[in-house]
Order: sequence, then C-alpha cells, then structure tokens
Amino acid sequence: MTYSRLFLPLAFAALISPAALASTYTVKNGDTLSAISRATGVDAGTLMRLNGLNSSTIQIGQKLNIGGATVSAPARAAAPAATNSGGAFVRTAAARFLGVRYALGGSGRNGLDCSSFTQSVFRSMGISIPRTAASQWNSGRAVSRRDLRSGDLVFFNTMGRTASHVGLYVGDGMMANANSYRGRTVIEPLFANAYWASRYNGARRIMN
Repeated sequence: MTYSRLFLPLAFAALISPAALASTYTVKNGDTLSAISRATGVDAGTLMRLNGLNSSTIQIGQKLNIGGATVSAPARAAAPAATNSGGAFVRTAAARFLGVRYALGGSGRNGLDCSSFTQSVFRSMGISIPRTAASQWNSGRAVSRRDLRSGDLVFFNTMGRTASHVGLYVGDGMMANANSYRGRTVIEPLFANAYWASRYNGARRIMN
C-alpha cells in the first residue's frame, strides 16, 4: 500500500512533466532560432509562423510557441558573429523554388522573375517584402560585401540602372536567383562569377 502511494504520484508527475507537455520554449542566452528548431524538431519557418515573427531575431526570456513539441536537447550556443544563424532555413526555403522557369513578370510556379523569386522565398519564411527589385533595394538596411550573411538580398546593375537584378545570398560565396540567361532559378557563384562581380551594386539585410 505504501509503495503504491509513492509510485502513483511519481508516475503521474512523469506523465505531466514540462518536457512531456512542452508547448512553449523560453529563449536563453546563446539560443538561436535554428538551434531551437533542432532541439524541438519544429522547422524554423514553422516557428516563425507560430510566433508571428518577421525575422529570425529572438530575445532572451521570450516565450516561443513550439506547437506542443518536446525539447529533446538544450538549444546550442549561438554561432560566431560572422555566421547567420538562420542560414540553414534560408537555403532550405530557396531550394523549394529552384529550377522554376524564368518568366519576366511571373510570380507563380509556372514562372518567376528575379524579384518574385526573392519575394516568394521570403514569403515562405513568413516575411513580406516588396515585389520589385527597385523597391526591395529600399528595404531593410545596407550591409557591406565583407559582412554578407545567408538571407541577404544582393543587387546588380544589369540594365544600366541600379538594382535592376536581385538575388539571395545563401552563404559560401553563392547566391540563388532567377537567371534569365539560364532560363530558370539557380544557385551560382557570386563574386567568383565575373559577370555578377562586375555588376554588383550592394546588399540589403531584411532578416536581423
């Protein structure tokens, strides 16, 4: 009888432990959205939608809705300052639209142009940006070439005017863009490509 009285409360406590019923996660020092995604098994894009986030920026003490997932391991420490913590899900989001046919003025799966490609990628992450390359050039904040991070918009003068083409930097010197010459959306070198390097205008950061 004594054993039963001890065992049942312990068993019940285990069933209702915070790990078992976790629906929120409190952001700790060193956490990043991608690390929390790995710890909970909820992809970063879903975390952003669940919490109404417009960027990957999170604050210490902030409670995130994780949709009832359990935390399997502590979130990893933040990556070095030069690395964009949201890089992995930016690349994943861009990959969803690779190979789509290039179509000037296109904005759907049957065809995309450069700015509708970047707009579609950001929309898939729950972030709204303007439709045209020129208006995207006026969004976010300017960042230097030396400080490029995955998720930055990169702009080029391909038609005798600033920001006539836009791509998405995905890290490691590569960018994703809707390329009219190749006729589809692709990932290709940025500064290692003489054409793009000679026409580079600058970059804007939408995701903090």
